[in-house]
Amino acid sequence: MSGEPSIAFIGVGSNLGDRLANVESAVWALHGSDGIAVEDVSGIYETMPWGGVDQDPYLNAVVKVLTRLSASALLTECQATEAAFGRERDREQRWGPRVLDLDVLLYDDAQIDTPDLVVPHPRLAERAFVLVPLIEVFPGGQLPDGRRLTRCLADLAPIEGIDLFVRMEETPGRQRRARPAGPSGPAAVPADQWVRPQGAPPGTER
Repeated sequence: MSGEPSIAFIGVGSNLGDRLANVESAVWALHGSDGIAVEDVSGIYETMPWGGVDQDPYLNAVVKVLTRLSASALLTECQATEAAFGRERDREQRWGPRVLDLDVLLYDDAQIDTPDLVVPHPRLAERAFVLVPLIEVFPGGQLPDGRRLTRCLADLAPIEGIDLFVRMEETPGRQRRARPAGPSGPAAVPADQWVRPQGAPPGTER
């Protein structure tokens, strides 16, 4: 592809196995993919599950990426990364637990509606656990229809069950930042040491 890369935002979530390792490793996996560069990463938030299925809390984050992939190719790469972490879409319950969930939330100002991909994500404006980290990496952002993200979040008030869990110490495209006081977890793996997994990483076996 020629010209300027597209800007996309990808939601990252996990509530199976080592949730923090899953989220952090997924960020580096995306950054290591051909045609994708992670430019910014939100804090990682612990959130209550959405959709009425009894399951453990999630860790959720949003990454801002620059990509020369089309939206459909970006989705394909996200699904390949999910599969590398052990996700089996054809065997899982809708809105049930996930070892890794990667959703294309926004892609430039495009509005896409195909059998495989809908952008903006069709339930983005209904999910505070997506809007909170999205606003962090897309301040002043709005949806292609002109709705401001902050307005969407305000419409969901009161906001409950979304707590900052940790911030990645080392992220692509961002200088090192200290973790806030609170729970600690393994530091993110430096990019030059990260190897894309061929199967589920340790601790995520079902």
